[in-house]
Parts: sequence; C-alpha cells; structure tokens
Amino acid sequence: MATAHFRFYEELNDFLPPARRKVEFSVHFSRCPSVKDMIESLGVPHPEIELILVNGQSVDFSYQLRDTDRVSIYPVFESLDITPLIRLREWPLRNPRFVVDCNLGRLARYLRLLGFDCVYRNDFQDADVARIADQQQRIVLTRDRRLLQRKIITHGLFIREVLPRRQVPEVLTRMDLRRLVSPFSRCTHCNALLEPVDKVDIEHRLEPKTRRYFSEFLQCPDCRRIYWKGSHHGRAQHLIDELQSAEWAFPE
Repeated sequence: MATAHFRFYEELNDFLPPARRKVEFSVHFSRCPSVKDMIESLGVPHPEIELILVNGQSVDFSYQLRDTDRVSIYPVFESLDITPLIRLREWPLRNPRFVVDCNLGRLARYLRLLGFDCVYRNDFQDADVARIADQQQRIVLTRDRRLLQRKIITHGLFIREVLPRRQVPEVLTRMDLRRLVSPFSRCTHCNALLEPVDKVDIEHRLEPKTRRYFSEFLQCPDCRRIYWKGSHHGRAQHLIDELQSAEWAFPE
C-alpha cells in the first residue's frame, strides 16, 4: 500500500472535512491514480485549482502518484502572475467570459449589467454548460460541485454565496475583475454588446415622453431592445455602485 501526503491551500479547504483543512494529511492508495482523480476523490473540483506541486515541482493533472509523494494544491491566482509555473491548462484564466448554470440567473443578469459576457438560459442542463464551456472556452459559474468535476471543464468557480447581491462581489473579488467593469455596455436580456442607434430610426417605438425628453439611445443588435437614461437608469446605477463597492472575503 502506497501513501501520498496532501496539503490544500486557502479556499480549497472549503471542500474538505474540518479535520483535513489547512493541514497535511495522508492518503493511501494501491494502484497509481492520476493526481486529478485523487484530488477529486477528496472532494475538490479540478477547475478551482491553478497550481499543483509534487515534491516541489509543478505537474499537470495527468501526473501519476507515487509512494511518499508530497502534493501541494493551490487555488486560482488572480493577483499574482504564475504563468511560468503552471502546467495545468493550455489557456489562462484571464479572459472573463462566463457560462452560468440554470440556478444562477440573477447573477448572470447582474454580471451583464456590469458589462461581462455571460451565456445563460434557465433551461440549461449540466451537459449544456459543460459543452459551451469547452467549445467557447468559458469559465463556469455554479453552485454544483459535480458539474465542476466534468472532465471537459477546465475553468470554473464554485460560488460560495447564496444571495445574488453577495455572489457578484464574490466573483469580482476572486477573479480581480473590478477594473474591467463596463456598465451599460451589454444587453442584460440576451448578452449582446449594445450599439448606438439614431433616434429617428427608433422614434416610432418610443413612448411620447421618452421621444420628447431623450435623444441618445442604445440598441441590442440581437433582441432589438432599446436603452436610454430614463428614471430606470438611476436605479440601475445605484445597484451598480452597490455591487462594485461591496467587499467580500472567504468565509472563515
């Protein structure tokens, strides 16, 4: 019987039972499992991982464990560029394009309001989310650990918070996205980038007071919804300010 020694760092400990958190612990095995299979058998989804060190050397998920190996597993680093060390993925987690599972619709809408590219439908099955993440190289946002364990998903975040208004600052903080916020640039209904439109081209669709008091408009090229700075704009701006300013830290 072979033995490997594991140590998980920072928020990855959330997936472990209390006795295994923030300490080194031993795992026994009889064959030579891959480090990915062993990590996920311990309950940690692989998309949450950015760096694996075995005996001090960076390895990829296919590394086969050996007797006496010491394995250190680190979460996603967004404030520190460790690209020269990483061997886990062919593409980096620096492009904030998301696919959101069917249980996080409000989060998707809020992120679109902040200008982030979020594919979402309320009838998505897990297989749909995994396929889109793989084909379009998107980051999965979910509260389903089993979804993140699908092999074809390379990047994803398990969302800790339950309330949507807490989920947004969680995503912004964990992925260091506040500098990329671009409010009112994307359609909150269908995700397309908004485009300026001449008032004369849409005048027939406007209510009389809107036609009278407003002159600048944006339109979604896909669903054709029209946006302008009416009373609703002030409420949306207040929400944006709230989401951006909210602080978030990993629960103790």
